Amino acid sequence: MLAKVVPRPCSGTGRHGAPAARLWSIGVAGGPRRGGAGGRLVATDAGERMTGSEAVPVVAVAGGKQPVNGSAMAGIDKLVTSTVGKSTNILWHDCPIGQFERQKLLNQKGCVVWITGLSGSGKSTLACALSRELHSRGHLTYILDGDNLRHGLNRDLCFEAKDRAENIRRVGEVAKLFADAGLICIASLISPYRSERSACRKLLHNSTFIEVFLNVPLEVSEARDPKGLYKLARAGKIKGFTGIDDPYEPPSDCEIVIQCKAGDCATPKSMADQVVSYLEANEFLQD
Repeated sequence: MLAKVVPRPCSGTGRHGAPAARLWSIGVAGGPRRGGAGGRLVATDAGERMTGSEAVPVVAVAGGKQPVNGSAMAGIDKLVTSTVGKSTNILWHDCPIGQFERQKLLNQKGCVVWITGLSGSGKSTLACALSRELHSRGHLTYILDGDNLRHGLNRDLCFEAKDRAENIRRVGEVAKLFADAGLICIASLISPYRSERSACRKLLHNSTFIEVFLNVPLEVSEARDPKGLYKLARAGKIKGFTGIDDPYEPPSDCEIVIQCKAGDCATPKSMADQVVSYLEANEFLQD
């Protein structure tokens, strides 16, 4: 006998623009029983499943040692395990307090504001100005700054193509967690390739990923050169530097574009206000 159970998810989204909760079909081996005595629950994922190499759900059959992902294991006879990437025999645990409850507590909608642009375009400056403005209005934010993350989480990564892709992937996953926690997560990274930014967007419900493009010409960014990196790249001391010998792919369909031309760039406060206006218009900030 099968019954539908809808747990509140710890990740993903619920109300307020989030994906639907995962559905699980729960059956009692040998028919329905009261009090659970002698009965074993067998769960199967009735919701959307990942495919290919991402996840391989395995149903554990009730009774004794059961094959889970190809090996006999004692005690795994009630749950569904998955293989995600290189992780095997893992199980998603749902909790009674989900994103909706956290958002209600914080009086805001969790989202990711992803700021992209060339080195020296003002991404970190905008991130701090936006965080300051939202904080003054009573909203909780957290900044994921590319350089800051390389001091810890991503310190094992270099700037070669493979590591740069992994850098963006990790930041996207962390940003997703912050958004699920109900925070307004501000990610500030060059993130030069559309495909990598698109992959991060797909981690979240589309409306909760807000891409902000700082459209600052190369000559303006290079003239600023706050860290002296353009000078080193021009001298050949840095290889694969975005805008010099590695491309930057501007967004084709982002939510916000902040234009800057030589001698005509908005102040950090003005740029932050533009993002705040978008958040207000789309009901991410609640009174």
